[in-house]
Amino acid sequence: MAILFPLEVHTPYRLFLSEQVEAISLTLSDGEIAVYANHAPITAPVVPCLLKIKDKEGTWKTAYCSEGILEVGELKTILISDDASWPEDIDYERAKKAKEQAEKTLAERMLKFETKAATDTLNRANMRIRAWEAGKSKK
Repeated sequence: MAILFPLEVHTPYRLFLSEQVEAISLTLSDGEIAVYANHAPITAPVVPCLLKIKDKEGTWKTAYCSEGILEVGELKTILISDDASWPEDIDYERAKKAKEQAEKTLAERMLKFETKAATDTLNRANMRIRAWEAGKSKK
C-alpha cells in the first residue's frame, strides 16, 4: 500500500485542492520534480506547468498550474499558485487566442518588457492548452 501525504493547492481566489495524495509532479524554475511521502523539505519557485497528481486510488490526474511557490514540509506539501485549473475548466478558445496574440507580439520584436510579458503569456497559454488536451485525451 502506498504511503500518502497531505497536499494543498492554494490560489488567490480559492483552495483548489486539499487531499491525501501518493505523489505529485510539476516543474520548478530549474527543472522537473516529483514529490512522494517523506520527501526532503524544500521551498522552490514553480513555473507554468502541468501539475500531475497521483491520488489515493493510484490514478494520475492532470491540472494546469501557473507561477507559484512549492513548499514541501514534514507535515504537508503546499503549492501556492497564481492560478490552477482542471482541464474541463480551461477555456480552450481563450487560451488559443492568448497564444496567438503573444506569438504576434514576439514576432514584432517589441520593447524588452513587452517581450517578457508576451513570453510569460505564451508559456501560460501553452500549458493551459496542454492541460486541456490531457483532459480531453482521458475521455
